[in-house]
Amino acid sequence: MNLRELGRSGLAIPPLVFGGNVFGWTADEATSFRLLDALHEAGLTCIDTADVYSRWVPGHAGGESETLIGKWLKKTGKRNDMILATKVGMDMGNGFKGLAPAYIEQAVERSLQRLQTDYIDLYQAHCDDTHTPLEETLDAFANLAQKGKVRVIGASNYDARRLREAKTIADQLGAPCYHSLQPNYNLYDRADYETRLEPVVQELGIGVICYYALAGGFLSGKYRSREDLDKSAARADKVKGYLNERGVTLLAALDEVAEEYDATPTQVSLAWLMARPSITAPIASASNLDQLPDLIAATRLKLSLEDIHRLDAASAY
Repeated sequence: MNLRELGRSGLAIPPLVFGGNVFGWTADEATSFRLLDALHEAGLTCIDTADVYSRWVPGHAGGESETLIGKWLKKTGKRNDMILATKVGMDMGNGFKGLAPAYIEQAVERSLQRLQTDYIDLYQAHCDDTHTPLEETLDAFANLAQKGKVRVIGASNYDARRLREAKTIADQLGAPCYHSLQPNYNLYDRADYETRLEPVVQELGIGVICYYALAGGFLSGKYRSREDLDKSAARADKVKGYLNERGVTLLAALDEVAEEYDATPTQVSLAWLMARPSITAPIASASNLDQLPDLIAATRLKLSLEDIHRLDAASAY
């Protein structure tokens, strides 16, 4: 597996990151362990998770994903083979949220315990916290790096203005800054990233690990009509917004390109993301082993410039 440097961090990751929100949610412990075994074997060794996964499930408190990853690491002894990315800041209940230094210190210890490791490769601010000065947040992350608990820091869901501000403050403090950004970006949802964020991440040398890479499954071709929405009640509200003229045009182009390469729309959608110069790696996930081959094959698919332009045109905004 060819690795890519995450921004200017020195941290090298595979061209596709596995979304660990499924662990303990749509994938039980046994399935999660089989998925992690297969990912390790395939060289897809970067796993993205968060302390809040999967608090949205009735009866869950958050930390379920990290806990299963930690159990697998302890069972297999593969910690040094894996790149662990987790996040802090989302509401965990009982007032536990945000990016205040005292809370970051508590949250990282909980994540480390659940992951059963003494360091996190990529520790990310899950969302911006406008109630806490960036100076305080960045200083807290710097302290974690100095103690060896965190290798690299990143941001998720930050806008362009706050990314610039964070860079300026980090330079003033002489502290580490965000080496990565996690934005929503895929073949359909292009405008916000390409017009506002992409110029900034390229200017500042920030790596990009984009989430929602398949637009909630829409870009897999699974949902082509209103009737198809019955396949997943959980995704229906999100996916129905893509079922318009632009979405139908895009699916048709994906089908055409996929046929040329004897591939699938999933593979082509992910390969398009991996071919964009500003993208280090998209995040994609699977709830069972049957879905993994598509992700693995996507890392080997190289689209021609002609086909990239064809997809660009079909998804033009």
